[in-house]
Amino acid sequence: MSKSSEVREVPLTSSPHARPPAPVWASLTATFFGSGYLKPGPGTWGSLATMLLWAGIAYLLPVDWRMPVNVGLAGAAVAIGIPAATLVARASGLKDPQFVVIDETAGQLITLVGVPLGWKTFLAGFILFRAFDITKPPPVRQLERLPEGTGIVVDDVGAGVYGWVVMQLLLHFGVFNH
Repeated sequence: MSKSSEVREVPLTSSPHARPPAPVWASLTATFFGSGYLKPGPGTWGSLATMLLWAGIAYLLPVDWRMPVNVGLAGAAVAIGIPAATLVARASGLKDPQFVVIDETAGQLITLVGVPLGWKTFLAGFILFRAFDITKPPPVRQLERLPEGTGIVVDDVGAGVYGWVVMQLLLHFGVFNH
């Protein structure tokens, strides 16, 4: 075979558009075990998966353990979610990929901190978090400007805090006692 007819293999990484894939742990974390690939509205699916998983865990825990475990899980979602979201966003080439839903996991867990186990309270917490996540009231919208995974996750932490405050007010005023 002459040199002119030889076919050269070019590694994918030499292409300016090819990116190495994210590590499996980062992809599983960032998509909350694949729930971020569900359509339509991957963020809603991520929140729903989180809420249902937390309801199952909370049901199995003694009441006194629910709040510290919830806070610990929310903290873990933030601490592990930021680097996972960063790696997956870099691999996808997108600033804030819709399929990254670990941010919804963190925010939904924050909204549900101290919320009694029950369908009405969980439904209210779900709706509150999604409303604040979608509307992004100040300063939540500004938090998106933070770099990489920090911006992806921390804006939903802010939405979760808003949801938590409203949820605590609803509980304080006995809205669910009727």
